[in-house]
Amino acid sequence: MLSRFKSALNNVINNLEPNSGLTNGSTAGAGDGQHSHQHTSGSSAAAAGQHNLKFRYTRPEFLLLQTDDEIQVSADHIMRPIIVPRDITKLPFNSGYAETINAGKSVRNEDHACVYRSTLRAVISDESITNKVSDMMPTVPGHPHQIPVGAKKVLPPKASEPTNESTDSSVNSDTKSDKTNDVKEVMNGTGGDGQQQTSIQTKDTPFTDPLQTPLPLNASTNGPNLDDLLSPTTPIPLAVRLSEAANETVESAYNTPLTSPQKSNFKSIREESLPWLYFAVFDGHAGSGVAVAVSNTLHKIIEDKLQSIADLLIRFGLKDECSSNEESNTGSDSESKRLNGSVVINQDNHLDKENIALLFHPSTDKMITVDNLITGALESAFWQMDSLIAKDKRVYRMSGGCTACIGIFILGKLYVANAGDSRAIICKGDEVIPMSFDFTPESERERIKYLGLLKPELLGNDFTHLEFVRRPARRDLGKKLLYRDAFMTGWSYKTVTIDDLKFPLIYGEGKRSRVLATIGVTRGFGDHELKAQNSDVDIKPFLTAQPEVRIYDVENDESITDADVLVIGTDGLWDITTNEAAAEVVQKSLDVFPANDVQRYKYRYISAAQDLVMHSRGKSRERGRGWKTADNKTATIDDITAFVIPLKPYKEEYIKWKSARNLVTDQQECSDR
Repeated sequence: MLSRFKSALNNVINNLEPNSGLTNGSTAGAGDGQHSHQHTSGSSAAAAGQHNLKFRYTRPEFLLLQTDDEIQVSADHIMRPIIVPRDITKLPFNSGYAETINAGKSVRNEDHACVYRSTLRAVISDESITNKVSDMMPTVPGHPHQIPVGAKKVLPPKASEPTNESTDSSVNSDTKSDKTNDVKEVMNGTGGDGQQQTSIQTKDTPFTDPLQTPLPLNASTNGPNLDDLLSPTTPIPLAVRLSEAANETVESAYNTPLTSPQKSNFKSIREESLPWLYFAVFDGHAGSGVAVAVSNTLHKIIEDKLQSIADLLIRFGLKDECSSNEESNTGSDSESKRLNGSVVINQDNHLDKENIALLFHPSTDKMITVDNLITGALESAFWQMDSLIAKDKRVYRMSGGCTACIGIFILGKLYVANAGDSRAIICKGDEVIPMSFDFTPESERERIKYLGLLKPELLGNDFTHLEFVRRPARRDLGKKLLYRDAFMTGWSYKTVTIDDLKFPLIYGEGKRSRVLATIGVTRGFGDHELKAQNSDVDIKPFLTAQPEVRIYDVENDESITDADVLVIGTDGLWDITTNEAAAEVVQKSLDVFPANDVQRYKYRYISAAQDLVMHSRGKSRERGRGWKTADNKTATIDDITAFVIPLKPYKEEYIKWKSARNLVTDQQECSDR
């Protein structure tokens, strides 16, 4: 008993933050019933507490809990007070937020949250946009000799030297006297098989791309004809509809510049901005260190990713009045909606729809849209965040791991990225729109088992990727038992062997399922040093930071009302409250606040968040023990965090901002056409 007391005392002392009575990531007891596991650091120095903290433990900044004493008061495991912002103006749109600590499973509230508002800025030129789009252009299927965009043009030998036999046949049909003139053979590049592609012009004529020059399709056969334009060696990503080609012109999507006076709606160089808004919740486990670090860092990484594509988002994501009118005539706007986002490449951005047809099928070829770019920015930011944590854990004390569920508002849309078992839903009256998927060992059973099948060395000698209808015992050796392999969806019989007695890779069912009998989440950040219980098997290879991204078009939702909200919460909320129950709680709470009562009306979303937390926390029947819901069912003892974010104020703000922008730019842009 005395040795246990000394060990516990040493652990507490080693985890204390300097000059503070608060620890970063210390835990009590066996840990979370759902995420319970032990972390064994790969660095003995870090394990011994010899590294400093990178971020001291705090609560979300907008709560204004600025001292350790205030934070300690909020961490009452007996009363479990529901904490809301003191100043509602700290949250955009008077959004609601509420949190409460667990009932004693850990010393700290391991949930965290962040709100961030910022503006992307970019200096945009038509040349830079053209270059970026050109760099994205893929090789056209069926055209193996596609000229690489931006390939350096090399001057050919003089006319006295032998010329390549692949010279355009249309030039060979000219008079023989022309051959005595100096000829410039322009080498545009090589195709996929290494063959050179050439085009010949006379000395007195400057080099021009025949596809860039308007050419009547019924021109004389002595010059370039339609068959020449559509030959496999032609660098053209768009094919002409032959049935509609009469008396029309063909333009090259590669070589037609966006600065074309007929098509450009922009000044040559201009400075633009784009506002965006970020809400996030992080559910920590085995300590609060990673959750605090991610709360302080992830939005900065996302902003850096968005900033790198800001010019493309502004150029293709914003629909100006002039360009919108033109697009509505060609029908490209409806096509963009069908493709879920404004198209950046592989779509007729600056060609008349009647003159071209797609050479590819959208389901099989690359489609680069604004939605794709933002989704990619979020995904790469999550991976970079996890890599940064891995590096920081070698230098700083940073305990545990965390899940993440974030929502960003940009370009009139909502993008929700989720990695873990936190959840986001949109409540529209009684309708619920899921905006995330719960990633748990149960829901990702196939992915994890398949990894175990492909890389059995990750399982050591203690685990098996096979799943049996029940765990085999020694008495089952030699008997047949229903099982399924990683690639199976049904069940089959297998004779039980000694290897089948190992622990299953996914242990348990439902909310109690665990990866390697240790951790109850499969996506998120951190856990790099995590080992399976009583084993040296690393768990991190089975976890991933990859988020799922879902998109909701707020701007084009014509039925949106003040009661339509986005709810983001950690699993402590959703363990007890279903999606439908959450929508019901929110609507009942909002109905209490009449619209004509201005002073009370602004608190409606704060109240809704508080009611959601109360619904899952319930009340204590025995002073900190036996937490029960209003209908006398077992309540959660986990940390609970909830946002209630109204959608209509964002829509109004975005439309107002876009209108103001158009007032400044549209008059000049329309006059330049």
